[in-house]
Amino acid sequence: MPAAATPRFSVIIPVYGVEGYIRECLESVTSQSWPDFEIVAVDDCSLDGSGAIVDEFAARDPRVRAVHRAENGGIGAARNTGIEHARGDYLLFLDGDDSIRPGSLEAMAKRLDAAGDPEILLFDHVRTHVDGSVEASKTGPYLAGIRDRVVNPVDELELLRIFAVVWNRLYRRDFFTAGGFDGKGFSFTDGLYEDALVVYTTMAAAERVAGLEHVVVEYRQRRQGSSMRSSSPRKHFVIFDQYQRVFDYLDGRPGLDAYRALVFERMVSHFLYTFARGFRIPRSHRRAYLKRAGQVYRRNEPAGFTPPPGMVGLKFKVVRTGSYTAFEALKAANGTRENAFRALGRTKRWGGRRTLRAYYAVQRRLPVDENLAVYSAYWGRTPGCNPLAVHEAARKLAPGVRGVWVVNQEYAGTVQPGLERIAPATFGYWKALARAKYLVNNVNFPDTVIKRPGQIHLQTHHGTPLKRMGLDQQKYPAVARSMDFGKLLERVDRWDYSVSSNQHSTEHWERVYPAAFRTLDTGYPRNDVHYRATAADVRRVREELGIERGRKAILYAPTVRDHQKDAFVARLDLARFARELGPDFVLLVRAHYFYGGDPELSALAERGALVDVSRHPSVEDLCLAADALITDYSSIMFDYANLDRPIVTYADDWESYRTCRGVTFDLLSGEPGDTPGVIATTEDELIEAFRGGAWEGERAAVLRRAFRERFCSWDDGSAAERVVRRVFLGEEPPRPPVVPLAERTPAPTPASAEAQGLLRAPRTDQDGPAPVPSDR
Repeated sequence: MPAAATPRFSVIIPVYGVEGYIRECLESVTSQSWPDFEIVAVDDCSLDGSGAIVDEFAARDPRVRAVHRAENGGIGAARNTGIEHARGDYLLFLDGDDSIRPGSLEAMAKRLDAAGDPEILLFDHVRTHVDGSVEASKTGPYLAGIRDRVVNPVDELELLRIFAVVWNRLYRRDFFTAGGFDGKGFSFTDGLYEDALVVYTTMAAAERVAGLEHVVVEYRQRRQGSSMRSSSPRKHFVIFDQYQRVFDYLDGRPGLDAYRALVFERMVSHFLYTFARGFRIPRSHRRAYLKRAGQVYRRNEPAGFTPPPGMVGLKFKVVRTGSYTAFEALKAANGTRENAFRALGRTKRWGGRRTLRAYYAVQRRLPVDENLAVYSAYWGRTPGCNPLAVHEAARKLAPGVRGVWVVNQEYAGTVQPGLERIAPATFGYWKALARAKYLVNNVNFPDTVIKRPGQIHLQTHHGTPLKRMGLDQQKYPAVARSMDFGKLLERVDRWDYSVSSNQHSTEHWERVYPAAFRTLDTGYPRNDVHYRATAADVRRVREELGIERGRKAILYAPTVRDHQKDAFVARLDLARFARELGPDFVLLVRAHYFYGGDPELSALAERGALVDVSRHPSVEDLCLAADALITDYSSIMFDYANLDRPIVTYADDWESYRTCRGVTFDLLSGEPGDTPGVIATTEDELIEAFRGGAWEGERAAVLRRAFRERFCSWDDGSAAERVVRRVFLGEEPPRPPVVPLAERTPAPTPASAEAQGLLRAPRTDQDGPAPVPSDR
C-alpha cells in the first residue's frame, strides 16, 4: 500500500552496522495493522550490507524510502536527515537493531485521536536480552499516573524519570521542527548521549503530553556493536557537553526551577551510571572523567539543591568535588564486590590434567608463531570442508605458513597425504594452540582454548542456515536442552573473522552470534571446486564410485533430526525407491556424519540396491558425481545449487521439523528464491517426480535459477583465495572480485563429462587440478 502524501506516522530509522537486525526492524513496521505510515530509513554510509537491505525493502514497498547519506555523520546526523525527508504528522524514532510490537501504530493512532494530537506521546518498552529473556521497563507506573489525561510536564515532573531516550515517545512533527521556546524547533547533535539533550529540552517546551500504556518498542540489548560500547573512552566525555546544552536551554526560562532541579539530579545519576561502566570509562580515564563531572556539577547546581539520601547522596557529593581520590576513599570505606570477585578469582585452581594445562599456560607466555596455522573440521574428524580449502589455498598464496591439523585418533588413518596431524590432548596439541597465529575451524575450538593477543580465529562455518542456529535455538527445547548458551557466546567472542557465502547467512550470523567479529562476504571456500573441477574430474569420481557410464546418479543426503540422533533412520523405503527408479539410475545414500554405521543401509549396499557413501571423505566429490540431489533440510542443497543441477526436496515431516528445530524461511513455499526445485512430501510423490520427469523439468529449472541467485551470491571458484588474501596476507579489500552469477561456468554435468570422455584421451595435466577433498 502506498504511503499517503501526509501519513500519520513517519518512522525514522538510522541505519549503520545493523545488517543482522535491520530486516527484522523493518518487517516489524511494514507488517503493522495500521497502514498510514512511511519509513524513512537513513543509511549512514554503513560498511556492511545494511544499506542494500533497506534498498531491497524500498524496491518492493512504496511506504519505505531509502536515504543514503554522502558521508557518515553518526546517529544524530542520520536522524536529522530523516526529519528533513519526513512528511508525517508524527515522528517515531526507531533504532535499526530494535523493533516494534504488532498493533503498536494502531494503538498510538487511537490514543492520539483521543488526546487531541498532543505534542508528545509517551509509551512503554521492554528490553530483550541475548538469552531470550524479556525485561519490563520501569515506565509503567509513570504512564499509569497520567492515564487518560493530557498534561504539562512542568506539572508532572515524575515523567522525567522515564528512560530519557527519543524512541519511547512520539513527537508531533510541527512541534519538533518549529516549536520550543525560540520557535526554531529541535535537532540532534553530534556524539553520544544526544537523546538526553532532546528529551529534556522537548519536555520543557511541550505543553500537552499524553501517555499510552502499551509496550511499543522491543529494545535489543546487544553484546557487541552498540554505540554505547565505543572503544574510545573520550567519546563518552561528550555526555558533559550534551547536558550543558540542556541547562543552557533552560537558563532564564521562568517557572522551571523545580524542572531544572530534577533534570540536574537525573544528570548526575547519569554521570555515575556511565562512570560505573568500565567498558565506557576505563580506569585510565576515570580521574579526568570525574574532574569534568565536577565542573559541570558546580556550574549548574540549583540553589538549595539537596542530594538524595544514603550512599547515592554521598556519591553525589564526591562528584561535586571532582576528586578521584575522594571517590576511591568512599569506595574503600563502603567495600566493593569488585575486590571480592578478584580475590575469588585468585583462589581458583585448575584441576584434572594439571600438567598439560600448566604446559599450555607456559606456552601462552612464549611468542606467537607468525608462520603457524592450526586447522580443524567437524570436531576433529577427517580434514575437510572450508578449512581444508583454505589450507590448500594458503599453501599456494602464503607458502611460509605451516599448517597442522587437529584430528582425533579414530580418523588418523583418513588424513590425506601431505597433511600434518596433531592429536588432541597432547603436548604438541597444546603447544600449537598456544603459539599459532591462525586458528581455523568450521565449528568451535574447545572451551579450554584461550585466545591470546596476536592470535587470529577464523570461523568458516559449514553450511547456510535453513535451520535456526546460535541464540535462535533458545526457543527450541529439542536442541536448547543440550546447549550452554553462555559458553557458546564465550566461544564466539574468540572469532576475528566469520566466513559467509550469501547475504542470508551474513544477516543470520551477525544476529545469532552477537560478537565483535568481522564478516567476510567471500563465498564458501569448499564450493570453489564446483567451478574449478573439469570433465575429467567428474569422470574420475564416478569411476571411483563404480557408477556405470550412462546411468544417472541420484545423491540422497538427509540431515540429522535433533530428537533422533542415536541412529540413522531413513525417511523413505530405500530399497523400494531404488527399485522404482529402475536400472537407468543408481542411488547414492549419505547419512549425516552424526550417525554411526547403519546395518540396514550396509545390507542394502551389499545387495547392490544402492551405494552407501556415508563415509566417503569428500561430499564435494559426491556432488560432482551426482546428476541430481534429494535432500530434506540439509545445507548441502545450497552448495549443490552451485552446480546448477536438479534438486528435489523430500520433506515428509516439515511441520514437526520447523516446530522442533525452527527454520529461517519457508522452504516449501514454492516461491522463487525459497524452493530449489520439485517438492515431495510423500514417498509416492517422490517416485512420481522421477517417473514423470518433473525433477528435471522447466518449472524446476525456474525455481533453481531463483534459488541460486539468492544463495549462491559469492561462490564463484575464488572464495578460498579471497579468505587467504584477507586473513593471512592482510589485503583489503579481499580479491579477486566476485564473478557475477550469469558469467560463472559450473563444473560439467556427468552427461557432459561422459560425452567429452568419449572424444578425448585419458586425463592429462592440462585437465586442471583435481577437486580438493572435503567432508561436511
